[in-house]
Formats: sequence, structure tokens, C-alpha cells
Amino acid sequence: MRSVTYSMSVSLDGYIVGPDGTFGWTAPDEETFRFWTDEIRQVGVHLLGRRLYETMLYWETADQDPSLDDSQREWTALWKALPKVVFSTTLSTVQGRARLASGGLTEEIERLRAEPGRDEIAIGGARLAAQVAASGLIDEYRAMVYPVLVGGGIPFFPQHERRVDLELAETRTFGSRVVYLRYLVAR
Repeated sequence: MRSVTYSMSVSLDGYIVGPDGTFGWTAPDEETFRFWTDEIRQVGVHLLGRRLYETMLYWETADQDPSLDDSQREWTALWKALPKVVFSTTLSTVQGRARLASGGLTEEIERLRAEPGRDEIAIGGARLAAQVAASGLIDEYRAMVYPVLVGGGIPFFPQHERRVDLELAETRTFGSRVVYLRYLVAR
């Protein structure tokens, strides 16, 4: 069965964006960018909320930017080819390999899990991840922890009263002092 993963950059105090709504502190260096590229290769479908979908729209046409380096072109090709499901009540159309979700979040994940293949179902966006976590459907939490305290914003972890026991599966420290943490949900 396909696993559901939630992976994002996060400040040390637990936020994916700061109180001003920005996340410029997450700009990856070459080493972390290669890591993200390797991670996206293992994804079979990416589920996004509207905000993250709109943020990631840049990569749908980024290959037209002559200033991109080879690693950014590689990322763009992988992202554009990746099937995406967008959960939104305000969008009526989406671009590229994206489609609007036709059912509820739980039903969509159950349908995708039942499809053949070993590739991951990736969740993008803290608000969407909070809904998936509340249903107990996340199998792995992956945090790229940046050495910065932003003091508020949108939290990485869902804010609901539910205990989730985790097992540390992997850590990695990058030259930029960013730390990758991968946890499996203990079942």
C-alpha cells in the first residue's frame, strides 16, 4: 500500500511561514536543493491545498526562465511531470498535471492508496496536512528544520488534541546547518 508523507521546511520554533506570511528563510542551498529533488523522485502524486498550489505554480513555467541552472531545470521537469491533486473550494481550474479533487480528502487518499504502485502520496501545506493528520492518515512526517526562530505564523504540526507516537527513521545535517528529520508514525 502507498504511504502518505508530510514533508515541508519548518523553522526551529515550528512554523512553515512567519507571521508576515513569508518563508524566504527556507531558500535551499545547493545541497538541500539536491535533497528535495531526490525526495520528489519518490512521489507518485502530490496533494496540495490552494495556497501551496498557487505558490508552486512558478515551477509549471520555470523551464522558460533562461537563468535557471541545471539542478533547477531538473526539479522543474520532475515537478511538471508529477500528478497533483488540488483541494480548493475557490479554484475552478488548475494547470499542468494537476486536477481538482473530486471528493473528500479521506476518500481521495483511500482511493490513491488502493492504486497500484509503491510511490508515495505526498501532502503539501500545513492546513491540508492538519486535516489528513486528524483522520490518522499520515504515515511519515518529514521536517527540514531551519536554524531560525520566526516567532509565529502557520505551524508545521496540526493543532488538534491528539497524541501521535513517532519513531525516528532518519536524520541528516546539511552544511547549511539545516537538519532533516524523518519520523514514522508508530502504529
